[in-house]
Amino acid sequence: MNIIQTALSLNVNDVAASASFAKTHFGFEEAMSAEGFVSLQHPEAPNIIFLKTGLVTFRPQEIAGSAGQGTLLVFVVEDVDAEFARIDAAGARVITPPETEPWGERYCQFADPNGLVWQLVQWV
Repeated sequence: MNIIQTALSLNVNDVAASASFAKTHFGFEEAMSAEGFVSLQHPEAPNIIFLKTGLVTFRPQEIAGSAGQGTLLVFVVEDVDAEFARIDAAGARVITPPETEPWGERYCQFADPNGLVWQLVQWV
């Protein structure tokens, strides 16, 4: 198998809100969009696709609920404290300020308007 690109697709109630959050705070850019759909790209991360919850084109329909509870979008960065300060100052909702786990993972977390948790990690 020759995988040439990776994407994560998430159902959310407000596509524009999550897309705006990703663009404003994490540097994603819109690759394409249509009614109830936006695909975002970043040169250093997988594409993220937000789909409006309840789209009839979503398959399989029995799992077409909204992403959110228990979903973490995790990105490893070089300086978690600097990124935290930048994103916090821009007004994103903080879930966890920077803290370090005993195994050397320093992380922080933010929530987007749909409740998705965006986590930054630095290994120290």
